[in-house]
Amino acid sequence: MNFPENLKYSDDHEWILIEGNVATIGITDYAQSELGDIVFVDINPDLADVHAGETLGTIEAVKTVSDILVPFNGKIIEINKALADAPEDVNTDPYGKGWMIKIEISDPSEIEKLLDVETYKILIGQ
Repeated sequence: MNFPENLKYSDDHEWILIEGNVATIGITDYAQSELGDIVFVDINPDLADVHAGETLGTIEAVKTVSDILVPFNGKIIEINKALADAPEDVNTDPYGKGWMIKIEISDPSEIEKLLDVETYKILIGQ
C-alpha cells in the first residue's frame, strides 16, 4: 500500500495535501482498498463553508456506502467533477486523479491535529 510522506492524514482515512492555505483532500489507498470497487462519488455541490466532522458527500462501492468527512474548517473552492464520470479513479489513482475536493483552510492551527504518515500507519495497523 502507498502512503506518501508529504501528506497529512485524518482518523477518517482522508489524505490531505497542504499547499499554502489550500488543502486538496481524497481518501487513502488503505480506505479505497477496504471499500472495494468504487462505483459512485457524490459530493454535495451546494456546500460552501464547511466545518470539521461535517459530511461532504458519499462514496458508493459495490458493497457499501461511506461518508466523506471534512477534516477541518474551511471554504470549498473546487470539487473534482471528473469523478462523476470516472469514480474508479479513486481506486486506481487515489493520490492523483482520485482527489475529491479542495478547501481553503480557515484556521491553519487545525492542521496540527492531523496525523503524519507514521501515526496513520499505526492507526491502520501497518
